[in-house]
Amino acid sequence: TGITLYRRAILDYWSENEETLGDIVTHVLIHEIGHHFGLSDEDMEKIEEAAE
Repeated sequence: TGITLYRRAILDYWSENEETLGDIVTHVLIHEIGHHFGLSDEDMEKIEEAAE
């Protein structure tokens, strides 16, 4: 199994928001990996905060 990042959706989101592309990709990756391993949204939020 793998993780698929949908480029168009990410770029569309990026063009409409002030977040950096790197921050968006980091967010998506953390959430996709987190869901795979059964992490809660709270757990993933803590991981994102630590990644900043």
